Amino acid sequence: MRGDYQHLVDEISAALGAPATLEDRDFVLIAFGAHGGEDDLDVMMDPVRTRSILQRRSTAAVRAWFEAFGIARAQAPLRIPPDPAAGVFKGRICLPVRHRGVVHGYVWLLDDEHLAGLDLSVPHADPRLAQAMETAARIGELLAAEARAGAELGELLREVLAGRPAGRDAAAAALREAMGQAADGPLGLVAVAPWALGEGEHGEGEASAPDGVGSALAGQSGVAALCTVPDPLPDGSAALAALVRLRTTATIAPARAAAERLLRSPRAGAGAARRGTAGLGAPRRGLAELPEAWREALAAARAAAAEPRLGPVAEWGDIGPYRVLAALPAGAAEDTTVRPLLTPAHAELARTAEVFLDCAGQAGRTAAALGIHRQTLYYRLARVEQLTGLDLDEGEGRLLLHMALKASRL
Repeated sequence: MRGDYQHLVDEISAALGAPATLEDRDFVLIAFGAHGGEDDLDVMMDPVRTRSILQRRSTAAVRAWFEAFGIARAQAPLRIPPDPAAGVFKGRICLPVRHRGVVHGYVWLLDDEHLAGLDLSVPHADPRLAQAMETAARIGELLAAEARAGAELGELLREVLAGRPAGRDAAAAALREAMGQAADGPLGLVAVAPWALGEGEHGEGEASAPDGVGSALAGQSGVAALCTVPDPLPDGSAALAALVRLRTTATIAPARAAAERLLRSPRAGAGAARRGTAGLGAPRRGLAELPEAWREALAAARAAAAEPRLGPVAEWGDIGPYRVLAALPAGAAEDTTVRPLLTPAHAELARTAEVFLDCAGQAGRTAAALGIHRQTLYYRLARVEQLTGLDLDEGEGRLLLHMALKASRL
């Protein structure tokens, strides 16, 4: 299907005599038409288009700037003026890619002298523009079909990961059939949390394919299926699950690449008090252990949020004690003796205690890590003991304090 998009974009470029690019509705690049000779590149490119082609997506600021012209609601081509301050040195003509009234993407053309005579108010009056719009409609039909297929795979994946036990076996069998041989190969599971839900993603039985993320990402990063899971986090927030095809179970690089790409979505962390993070479960072969891989991926995403040194993408094998703490029910690791230390007024003492315990109780390492004098460290540790009643010379007291401090950030 990627080749089909390229062929259709080339058709539009040929019809209008200008290089075209195709992006999905999340401004992820899908295909771009050939430019002129090397001498023409500086004339025909600007920073926005260069970034789109080289990094395969536009920034959130560029997206907002273009959407302000109403492209998401447009039924016909739009002419957008240049804005050097925004890095848009050349004007654009936007052909909305729609199917049955829904926008699925955009075809972009640089508005140069070749297109200056196009009358966009009557698209069908110019046979070149009419042909380009007809081709854009064919692209919309393909993107819509791809979105439907992605939504079906997403529904199956969500049922396997978080559905009722009675339905998981049937969903796994259907997912295996849909994926073909890839279902028995090496797979990685990614969790992105929190993830802002869109329309039709709030209830069971409704579409769960995340709008604007599926088609281009799947083609570029080996993603086999995507779904939103409404409430897997302690605070009730949603998360995104991505099932990624791997070359071997020894390398998880494709899953990490997919996670990094998904974290650039405006829906990663949207509306939440914390940034979006991603977790990678241990690679599996086949679908049988996907629910366990999902728990690992969620735990890693939560650990990355709690411990910035782990993220923004963390692997299950690297999160240490959070492997145990994330498996506990919300609030299970709270302890009344440690609670006084967790107030905002004692944040510095809590950090000192955790760094001290991370350094295996070695005062010299702790003082160096915190950039304080040893006497200051000893004073703070004494205050920690006064507040909690714990003896930091005792192993059990240290263990209780260490786990409670780390669990408080999950």
